[in-house]
Amino acid sequence: MENVAGNLERVRAQIAEAAEKAGRALEEIELVAISKTHEAEKVRLAFDAGQQLFGESRVQEARAKIPLLPSAARWHFVGRLQRNKVRHALPLFELFHSVDSLDLARDMNRIADEEGLRPRILLEVNVAGEGSKIGFAPEKLREQMEALLELPRLTIEGLMTIPPLAPEAEASRKYFSKLRELRDEFATQFQISLPQLSMGMTGDFPVAVEECATLVRVGTAIFGKRTPMRQRAQAELGSAD
Repeated sequence: MENVAGNLERVRAQIAEAAEKAGRALEEIELVAISKTHEAEKVRLAFDAGQQLFGESRVQEARAKIPLLPSAARWHFVGRLQRNKVRHALPLFELFHSVDSLDLARDMNRIADEEGLRPRILLEVNVAGEGSKIGFAPEKLREQMEALLELPRLTIEGLMTIPPLAPEAEASRKYFSKLRELRDEFATQFQISLPQLSMGMTGDFPVAVEECATLVRVGTAIFGKRTPMRQRAQAELGSAD
């Protein structure tokens, strides 16, 4: 079992160091411990070490895992939300990081109205223009922002991005900077508050903090490598004996 408590301490120290370097208050930055694919026992170790906010990317996995953990744990959805899973997902998560299309936002708004819910969301932006990535192109988001803001059940709190994979963390800086600039532009243009910037993962979160991230999504540095799905399924079957 990974030394989850020790790993958490190191990640928090790195966040604090980056915040100090950037002249930011540590209270402005929240760590989302990405617990997807990790068993509830390991997530509980993080909770016991003081981490309350976790991120999941599969609705089915989250529905099974969340009831096994303390009710004080908080949950964000960080993966691609399939439209046929929206109704199951809405009651589970306090914030959705990855709303990537107007169609998805409209589905969330409609179902939230039916269920009496008010989801908080971030809009995922494909800042680098990668063909393999989901998310709004910056110009498309600029065109559709008014339509998004007209959805009464949704609260748009900010933007999220995932930069291209790179061997050096510094390579992500220009994408984080661009997301911050887009946020500031949209806040001015549409006269709205967009306080949240979700950016930075295990390989580059200190750089994201320096570029004004308010939410950093860190999994491997806390929980270790992800457990392969087949191995995890076998372990769960064994533990049921």
